[in-house]
Amino acid sequence: MTMPTPPSTLTVRPARLDDAMAVCALLNEIDLLEIGRADTELTEVQTDLKHPEIDLERDSWLLFDGKRLIGYGLLWDESGGERIDMDHYTLPDRPHGSQHLFDLMEARAAEHAAANGAARAVVHLHLNTAPTTDLRALRGRGWHPVRRYNVMARQLSGITDLLPAPPPGVTLRPCLTEPDRRRAHALLQEAFAEHFDFQPRTYEQWLDDIDAERVDWSLIWIAHLDGLGDAAALRSHDNRASMAWIASIGVAHKARGQGLGSYLLRHAFGHYAARGRDRIGLGVDTDNSTGAPALYERHGMTLDFAVDTWELIRPIRPA
Repeated sequence: MTMPTPPSTLTVRPARLDDAMAVCALLNEIDLLEIGRADTELTEVQTDLKHPEIDLERDSWLLFDGKRLIGYGLLWDESGGERIDMDHYTLPDRPHGSQHLFDLMEARAAEHAAANGAARAVVHLHLNTAPTTDLRALRGRGWHPVRRYNVMARQLSGITDLLPAPPPGVTLRPCLTEPDRRRAHALLQEAFAEHFDFQPRTYEQWLDDIDAERVDWSLIWIAHLDGLGDAAALRSHDNRASMAWIASIGVAHKARGQGLGSYLLRHAFGHYAARGRDRIGLGVDTDNSTGAPALYERHGMTLDFAVDTWELIRPIRPA
């Protein structure tokens, strides 16, 4: 397939792992424009660029104006079918570069879906609700928003946010052994299986997704309920400058309605307050069927910013 030619002043090449620092700086420049603070950590970028399922040569793009990095793209194919995910970032004063990057990435997404035997590519992209991306141009390409996620946050206090006593019959343990790590993975897979955009991941894939070599496993907890067994898990990490982060919190179907979500949430508040963090956050699907947004609001979490999932459906042309 012949790729579109970039505007004359721009150049494009694949990313390398040693580009992580430059990519992180670009994403933080965009963060400042969109949410008013630099919120991307170098480890997040490194995790993406070294992921074994990413073919950097074909599924990553760096867009330069001269020597200045002005855009970055990464493509993910976790479904093995029609669903393809992409990250696309460009500075707002480079509209032609942004559109060229979309040309390249949409074409590659279609190639992935075709190789998977799908009749179409259903491509998803996450954008801040006030993005640097030109939304009018995006809609002109056929993209449209399909879902909204809220990033919610809460202040922490070492005086008032103390570790809670567990509910009757509940014990909590960190994931310090291999069997517990596998159990946490299984619990989170079960809890999120019916959620929008869920893609099942094997234990080995999950380890790659979370960059297991760097994980502090003491910040992932499993709740055990007498009579039901292991029933809920919370995964968090402490590598963001702006706040501690709850990456996922899930309760098994058999144990819902018994306060495990609230307990895990308050445990995270108390634990991170004791570590000296003054803020904690998480992301939540606003259409979550389990009532998670209301749960977080009841525990004092408020909207920090919002992100929309945009979708493009691109039919595959027969070869």
